[in-house]
Amino acid sequence: MTIADCAKLLHTKNDYLILTHRNPDGDTVMSAAALCRALRRKNKRAYLYPNPQLTGKQLPFVEKLLAPASFTPGCVLAVDIATESLFPAGFSGAVDLCVDHHPSNSHYAKAEFIDAEKSSCGEIVMELIRQFAGKLTKNEATLLYIALTTDTGAFQYANVNADTFRTASELLQAGADSQAVILRFFRKVTLSRLRLEGMIYSSLHAYHDGKVVVSVVTQEMIRSAEADEDDCDDLAGLPGRAEAAMINITIRELADGSSKISVRSAPGISSCEICAALGGGGHEMAAGCTIPESPDKAERILLDIIDALYGEKL
Repeated sequence: MTIADCAKLLHTKNDYLILTHRNPDGDTVMSAAALCRALRRKNKRAYLYPNPQLTGKQLPFVEKLLAPASFTPGCVLAVDIATESLFPAGFSGAVDLCVDHHPSNSHYAKAEFIDAEKSSCGEIVMELIRQFAGKLTKNEATLLYIALTTDTGAFQYANVNADTFRTASELLQAGADSQAVILRFFRKVTLSRLRLEGMIYSSLHAYHDGKVVVSVVTQEMIRSAEADEDDCDDLAGLPGRAEAAMINITIRELADGSSKISVRSAPGISSCEICAALGGGGHEMAAGCTIPESPDKAERILLDIIDALYGEKL
């Protein structure tokens, strides 16, 4: 489908339920919220699926958009969801339209628009809203600016390209409140977050002369720092600050003892290939998966995969 085809589809249906992915980030949540608001603006009934993993930082932007228990959807949309394994907890069923930017998308939806060249799903949703509803509102522009900046690390990640900056400029012209976004999502953190970062930096593991750097975030570290889910947002980039790092891995211990994995890599090394070996996926230089093992075992598994795939390059 083209973006125009997607917009036409949105005009033909109603009673929309919009899904965000498991362990939701700013891109999936804010892109979904912007699309939901645009649908309502055109007199469509639309709600976000009440993802139980929404964080306290995200909730103020979406709490008025969450579907009541009595809502029966007529059309299900998935935003920024690459595979069915990433559906939010509690959801099951068919997806009518998927809008995504992951090259590893498993093509689970009845209809889809996927553009792997985009640095964020928010860029796709911006164009979809324009095709469907015309000009963006200031609120929609701010939501999409959050999506764009959080998925690019405030324009620091390797996924940034010229289109990223063009989109940012267009969102600012549409009224996005960039100062409020940068202050809330990038400049200010809690003391708990600072304590947690200190623990992470002081316990980094380095391999292959520092070319592979691993951070482990345990449940005990989170408790000791008195951190909450908001404080655990965007930890994946921290070990990559090491000067020699070509592959950086963040292993976060989950409440059930399993390990959530985030992999970031330099050009020429595929994070997606590493995570795909464990049932995950994502982008060439940023991907993730979950390993049903403790962090120590998960680290050994990942190192073995990296050695097998890239040992000669490291």
